[in-house]
Amino acid sequence: MASKKEEKRAALMQAALELFAEQGFSGSPTALIAKRAGVASGTLFFHFTSKEDLIRELFEQVRGKVEKTISEDTRDQVSLRERFLQTFARLLRYFLDNPDEFKFLELYHFSPFNEERCCNSGEAAPLKDLLLQARQQGLIKDAPLLFLEAIAFGPIASLAKEHANRRTPIDDELVRLTVEACWEGLKS
Repeated sequence: MASKKEEKRAALMQAALELFAEQGFSGSPTALIAKRAGVASGTLFFHFTSKEDLIRELFEQVRGKVEKTISEDTRDQVSLRERFLQTFARLLRYFLDNPDEFKFLELYHFSPFNEERCCNSGEAAPLKDLLLQARQQGLIKDAPLLFLEAIAFGPIASLAKEHANRRTPIDDELVRLTVEACWEGLKS
């Protein structure tokens, strides 16, 4: 059973996620996050040194969930193409099931927080690794990683935005078609 301290921290993280998805980072002051979480304003600073610290910790939490989801049941025995299709389909379904997390990740990706993380981190994300492997094996275009990511993630992000912002229903067939189109766009 979670302690009161853990419950308050979780409530702050959830409130921050919702507010950041709705109003962005600058539109979500700490007092509003605390109010949404149902705690006193100072409680936020008991759990996090700053709003920026909260944002970074929330990113790590969400990133961990996404990485766990996309790495589930991916077998090395299947072809790289099949791994790509499975992994990117799981990613899109995760975004469709978790629109606030999708909006937060997109906000984070295009913020200075991500620049800081990219410059200070030597880690390679599983999705980037998949693209790099496919490029190395000559299965996809021999192009810069930024280009490959734009082709791979563009349609997925577009569909996730459509669902998150307009509640457009996205079925499994549309997920399949989208992910296959991503692969086709990457092929050499």
